[in-house]
Amino acid sequence: MPWLRHRLRDSDVWAKVDDNAELIKDASGRVEIVYKPAGGARVYRAGARNLTAAPGSEPVSFEAGEPAESPASEARPAAASAGKSRGRAAGAAAAVPPDAIHVWTDGACSGNPGRAGLGVVILGDGPGQREISEYLGEATNNIAELTAILRGLESVSDRNRTVVVYSDSQYSIGLLTQNWKAKKNIELVDQLRALCKTFRDLRFVKVAGHAGIALNERVDYLATSAVSRRSNTDKTV
Repeated sequence: MPWLRHRLRDSDVWAKVDDNAELIKDASGRVEIVYKPAGGARVYRAGARNLTAAPGSEPVSFEAGEPAESPASEARPAAASAGKSRGRAAGAAAAVPPDAIHVWTDGACSGNPGRAGLGVVILGDGPGQREISEYLGEATNNIAELTAILRGLESVSDRNRTVVVYSDSQYSIGLLTQNWKAKKNIELVDQLRALCKTFRDLRFVKVAGHAGIALNERVDYLATSAVSRRSNTDKTV
């Protein structure tokens, strides 16, 4: 199967293409990518809209390895805990209990401020994978990121278990784990901080945005889709 070099933010990646060097997209508009053009390379997924073909590159063929699916292995963090132990460094991803609940969140904004949406994926809290895609109306990117975390935490049914929240927003994680002073969105931040205190063991993980991390790409798609759906609806009215 051929792969073609692309740029994903500041990284070189190789995306799966067809015999005409066109990206092979799934139903969600995502593409399989690898970070090294070598046999056995681990496969991630990224939104096709985030990829830019590298000028002059030629397709190369190799057999990639296994897909990256585990939430703990996809995050590249040190985690930080919140709630009753806000600001204290938590254990590494390997120390997360096997029955932990994983909450992936993202906010999107068309303009800043502009039409905003959020995406959430919840794993380990009941059977299967739960997803939320919600249009927020006019908002800033920071409001969208914070509200995504709020919706995710509100949706967790068992607050006595360890809950790990994954976000690519350093702003949100700093406010909720490092006790940063909120200069804007004060009411929303206060609401979130109060909610965090209701969890026995709540941890936050900073992930790299648009870096091919499968579930981070999924919540980004859910957030941007919420905005797109509303935009398309307005055009038909």
